[in-house]
Amino acid sequence: MPIYLIARITIKDRQGYGRYEAGFAAVFSQFAGNMLAVDEQPEVLEGEWPCTRTVLIQFPSREEALAWYRSEAYQKLAQHRFDASEGDVVLIDGLPGTEGVNQ
Repeated sequence: MPIYLIARITIKDRQGYGRYEAGFAAVFSQFAGNMLAVDEQPEVLEGEWPCTRTVLIQFPSREEALAWYRSEAYQKLAQHRFDASEGDVVLIDGLPGTEGVNQ
């Protein structure tokens, strides 16, 4: 069953965050994730959405998502994000039968 990572990021230092962005693809491409969306101006239908960037990533499994997130390479790179932004990152389970959608 697929799993989705949702990140709501508030960027405080664009230059610092740029260092994170510059290395992201090289690290991410080593894992089985699929970037589905990155948006800095989502249309808010209800409530408030105070973050400056929203990211949606699909992984084939929770294990694959955690392998990427907990990898030494990603954690080293993520220090730039931690220094330049604040965020909320969650994993949510996909629905049964959605395997292969958008892949």
